[in-house]
Amino acid sequence: MLPEKGRSAGELLAEIERLRRDDLQVRGGKVTAYVYDTGRAEVHEAAAGAYARMLEVNTLDPTAFPSIVAMERQVVGAVAGLLGGGPGTPGIFTSGGTESIMLAVKAARDTWRAGGGRPVEGTADAAGAAMAPPREHGRGRPQIVVPVTAHPAFRKAAHYLGLDVVAVPVDAATFRADPDATAAAITPATVLVVASAPSYPQGVVDPVTEIAAAAAARGVPCHVDACVGGWLLPWLAEAGQPVPPFDLSVPGVTSISCDLHKYGYTPKGASVVLFADPAMRRAAYFASGAWPGYTIINATVQSSKSAGPLAGAWATLNALGRDGYLDLAKNTLTATRRLIDGIGEIPGLRVLGEPESSLVAFTGDGEVDVFVLADEARKLGWFLQPQLSYAGIPANLHITVTGVTLAGVDAMLEVIAASARAARERGPARVPEGLPEILASLDLDALDDATFTELAASVGVELGGSGQPEMAVVNTVLDALPAATREAVLIRFLSALYG
Repeated sequence: MLPEKGRSAGELLAEIERLRRDDLQVRGGKVTAYVYDTGRAEVHEAAAGAYARMLEVNTLDPTAFPSIVAMERQVVGAVAGLLGGGPGTPGIFTSGGTESIMLAVKAARDTWRAGGGRPVEGTADAAGAAMAPPREHGRGRPQIVVPVTAHPAFRKAAHYLGLDVVAVPVDAATFRADPDATAAAITPATVLVVASAPSYPQGVVDPVTEIAAAAAARGVPCHVDACVGGWLLPWLAEAGQPVPPFDLSVPGVTSISCDLHKYGYTPKGASVVLFADPAMRRAAYFASGAWPGYTIINATVQSSKSAGPLAGAWATLNALGRDGYLDLAKNTLTATRRLIDGIGEIPGLRVLGEPESSLVAFTGDGEVDVFVLADEARKLGWFLQPQLSYAGIPANLHITVTGVTLAGVDAMLEVIAASARAARERGPARVPEGLPEILASLDLDALDDATFTELAASVGVELGGSGQPEMAVVNTVLDALPAATREAVLIRFLSALYG
C-alpha cells in the first residue's frame, strides 16, 4: 500500500533486507540455477556503479542519448567478435534470452511473409516461379521446427506471434537434436529451424552444422540458441574443451542469441541477438508512423526502458576483459569435469548424456527419488534445480556450474552424496492418493484462487507463507501430469501466488 508520508531511504533498504530473508542466496555458489557469480567483488561494483549511473537514461530515443548507441555498438561488437561475426555484424541488445529469441522468430516470420511463403527444395513449388500467397500449415499458421529440448522461449514466441511449433525428437542416448528428423519436418510453411548450443536440459550442443545445412538447402533460416553457451563455449574451447562448430561461421546459421547475464556475468537484463545480414535485423524492428504523436521506432519488444542493464553489461565486459573470462572459463571447466566424475561415483545416480558446456543433469535409480534428494540438499543450504520428465527423458536435477563453483565443488559433491543417502532412506515422495488424476480431470479455469490455494496446501505448499517449502510432492504430482495440465496448474499457481 502507498504510505501517507514518504519513507527514508535507510528505512526502505532495511525493509528490503527483511523481505529478502527467505530468498535464495545470489552469491557463493550454493544456488545452482538463476544466478551467475564471478566471485569478484570489484567486477560487481563496476557493474552496479555503471548501472546506477545510467539508470534514468531512456533507450527509447537513441538520438536523444547517443551514449547508448556507443555502448550498444561496443557490446554487440564484442559478442559478434566472439561468435563468428565481424565489425559489421548486425545485432540488437535485448533484456534477455526470451526477448532475443522472440526477435529472431519475428524476423524470420516477417521475412517469410514478405516472400509470400517459401518453396521447399524438391517440391513443385520450388520448381515454379515465385510463390503466391503465404502457404498455410496445420491451423492455417506458419511454423517453427525445434528439438524437444529447445527452450520454452520458442513456444512463447510462437504463442505471441501466431505460429505453430513442430517439435522433433532428440537422440535417446546423447539428447542431441536429430538432423534427419529436423529436415523431414521442414515444409513450405516453415519460417525457422532451431538448434541449441547447448540445450539447457542436458548441456549438450546440437549438431548445428548438419541442421543449418538442412535448413539452408530448403531455403529456411536457422537460429542457434546460444543464450547459455554463446559467451562461454568460445572460452571453453580456448581452455582446451572440444567444442563443435555452432556460431555465425557455420554456413546456414542466420541468427544466434547470446545472454550476457549468464556467462558474461553482467547484471540481469542483458542479451544480444546477432543476424547474418542487415535485412533480417530490420525485420526484427518495429516502427509506426500511423499516429499524430512522437516518432516510434523500436529495436526490441520493449519501448521505454532503462539504459542501466546496457551500462552494466558494458562495464562488466570491460572490467573482466579476455583474461578474466578465460580464467573463469578454466575454473568452470575444471569444476564441471570434477562434478561429472564425482556424481558418477555416487551410488544410485547417473549423469545424463555427455555435457559439453557447464550444465550437468543427473537422475536417480529406482531407489533414489531426485525430487526428495533436492529437498534434502535444500535442508543443507544448497539449491539443485528439479527438471520434470518429458519425451522419454527422465526426471532429473540440474546444476549450472559457474566461476565460483570450483571453490565449493567438493562440498557440493558431499551434499549430493549425503542427500542421495537420505533420499534412499526416505523413499519416494508420498503423493495423496488419486491427486494427479483429480487434477487432470478438473477444469482449472473454473477454480477460483481460494480453492486452488486449498488444493496447494494439500501437497504442503502454503501460498503466501514464509520460508522455502519442501517441493518433492509438488514435483512428483507435476511429473505425473500431461504437459497441458502441468501448464494449467502452473498458471493457476502464479495467479493464486500474486493474489
